[in-house]
Amino acid sequence: MSSSLNKQLGTADVLWNLDALYDSPEDELLQDDLDLCTQEAELVKGLCSGKMADLEPAVFARIIRRIERIQVNLCRMDTYSFLHFVTQVKNDAAGAFMQKCKEDASLINRELVFFDLEWAQLDQENADRLLAADETAPYRHFLQNIRKYKQHLLSESRESLLLEIAPVGNESWLTLFEKLMGHLEFGESNRSEEEVLSDLYDADRAIRKAAAQELTEGLESQLHILSHIFNTILAGKMIDDRMRSYPSWVSSRNLSNELNDSTVEALVNSTTARYDIVQRYYGIKKEILGLDELQDYDRYAPLPSLPQELVSWQECKTIVLDGFREFSPQMADIANLFFEQNWIHAPLLDGKRGGAFAHPAVPDANPFILVNYTGNLRDVSTVAHELGHGIHQYLAREKGFFNSDTPLVLAETASVFAELLIFHKQVDSITDPAAKKAFICQKLESIFATVFRQISMNRFEDMIHNSRRDTGEVATDELSRLWMKSQQDMFGDSVTLNDNYKIWWSYIPHFLHTPGYVYSYAFGELLVLALYNRYLEEGDDFIPKYIHLLQEGGSHSPYELLQPFNIDLNDPVFWQGGLAVIEKMLNEVENV
Repeated sequence: MSSSLNKQLGTADVLWNLDALYDSPEDELLQDDLDLCTQEAELVKGLCSGKMADLEPAVFARIIRRIERIQVNLCRMDTYSFLHFVTQVKNDAAGAFMQKCKEDASLINRELVFFDLEWAQLDQENADRLLAADETAPYRHFLQNIRKYKQHLLSESRESLLLEIAPVGNESWLTLFEKLMGHLEFGESNRSEEEVLSDLYDADRAIRKAAAQELTEGLESQLHILSHIFNTILAGKMIDDRMRSYPSWVSSRNLSNELNDSTVEALVNSTTARYDIVQRYYGIKKEILGLDELQDYDRYAPLPSLPQELVSWQECKTIVLDGFREFSPQMADIANLFFEQNWIHAPLLDGKRGGAFAHPAVPDANPFILVNYTGNLRDVSTVAHELGHGIHQYLAREKGFFNSDTPLVLAETASVFAELLIFHKQVDSITDPAAKKAFICQKLESIFATVFRQISMNRFEDMIHNSRRDTGEVATDELSRLWMKSQQDMFGDSVTLNDNYKIWWSYIPHFLHTPGYVYSYAFGELLVLALYNRYLEEGDDFIPKYIHLLQEGGSHSPYELLQPFNIDLNDPVFWQGGLAVIEKMLNEVENV
């Protein structure tokens, strides 16, 4: 099925070219880079360890540049091994190669762990002296962030040990999860996770119901392993947080996102207070579909009049590039590089990881995008979303490796903004009122998935992390109960959640790979709705400010980066404003 669909859509040859990283796992440059990193790490440690207070600014800046080059090479190896693996997770050699790269990197980083520790502990007078120097100016924000972790860092011996065992700790459990989901087949046709999930969007209710059943049965067959993986990750984070004196399970995530706890609380509280928007919408959808009861497998059912024609890869490319070009020719030109330079992997393949992502790689290469393109309108939005990430990563690379890495909450800004541009481009082209209503409804559902669903998943995370800390290992039934509670709070009586649905927590990778990440989606969506309104008000004057925001990457905090837009992230009124935009869209649907 996959190969014929790939051929029909024109994606069979849309494969990324990783030569900007390495030619193959046997590339001699891999060993050369590894040797260079090993030697450099030892030299840097000898030059700097125990001597930081006596360093002149010029020497200190040179040390930072050398560490940055080491990290660039390690990231290049890690990126290549990961991208090589995710398109063939059933390949044992690819998995072994990725594991080796992780182990090699951990040994080198063990030699460099002293830097963060000594810099964080350096007396304020010497720290201010080094931070004030012109030579260190490009790294000032990076260095200030390290010092914020002062109370959460351990001794050098303990940090070194943790780095050395990391590849067989959480990283190993994450790899097991990827392998398990990559090998898992669903239903009598032995389909992939991506193919089954796609059926949940089918117009035929029987197909949706069957897909839900197949997904559940497939997950149930491995639920004992999935539950164990979840509990191991939960326990690992609990131990790490306890060792590092983080006050709550989400504290480390907020710190890495450079956000105050009050900002996150304002976002979460504002969003959960408006779950009524979700419930109102699904009440409308039930009536439109003519159903007495809306089941969980009906949530993504396309509304009547929604265009069902498959969109070829070439058509998708045209839609996305035209939409970007109307906003900014620069954005369109950068996006076009991804298509023309083979920076995208698009077809459905056996053993390929599901979902979609954009990977920044390293500044002297280029970002890469993975999608599983099935040709529906939702996939066009996904391509726009990931290209938004890619454009952001491409623009920010000029800031260098340490400053280009954007906090997660702003990392979603460019992707969601790009998606919104394409939505308005598409909706303006629809002339039939019924089709336009259906299309707006689909966008509302996408926004719900990004805002309300992600916050409900944040609430699930909050419950399972606290449960693991308060009462010990969380039984599978308890994980399912907490999942259902978080979902029922959002849907209320508008959607009937069946027993099948209760284990669907088990396939969501964000809970494992990046605990606490999911609220970043809601942050990005609500921020983008506010930014898009500014664009409508300011017109062309908005565009250079927006491009500048992307170019700055992670060189400043989110609060500083958003100052030109006069946004107060701690004000609940700001978040309520974004939610009001969603409600306005809902009102339009209700009044049609």
